[in-house]
Amino acid sequence: MSGKVRIRPIERRDESGWRALWTEYLDFYETTVSDEVYQTTFARLCSSDHPDQNGLIALSGDRPVGLVHYIFHPHNWRIEKTCYLQDLYTHPDVRGTGVGRELIEAVYAAADAAGCPSVYWLTQDFNTQARRLYDRVGKLTPFIKYARP
Repeated sequence: MSGKVRIRPIERRDESGWRALWTEYLDFYETTVSDEVYQTTFARLCSSDHPDQNGLIALSGDRPVGLVHYIFHPHNWRIEKTCYLQDLYTHPDVRGTGVGRELIEAVYAAADAAGCPSVYWLTQDFNTQARRLYDRVGKLTPFIKYARP
């Protein structure tokens, strides 16, 4: 599949395909969001009023097969902003074909273009298929995430 997909910024016309993919992603993590969150997130991803919140969609022909969301934000340990790759999802029938790698590399390119030397992301420890890719395109860090109860 690598080279056969087109990756581009999410546009308003992508809403139904994006929503289907993001729903599958949220299902994988056994979570849901309200319709208001769907609408607000999509509006932000498509708005020039939110230049630090971004999304890309991978298309095979006209069929959406993957998405990635990433956020630029300040960092107290550097002058430049850093890039948080928040969500990455590929449809199950294109996994292992290079689409996930292409989406990550597109985020790397966007970060480079924006002058952000750092890109990071989180995943669940049980996400073994994705972690095989992440081990090839990133560096595992020793950080442990905590969250407010």
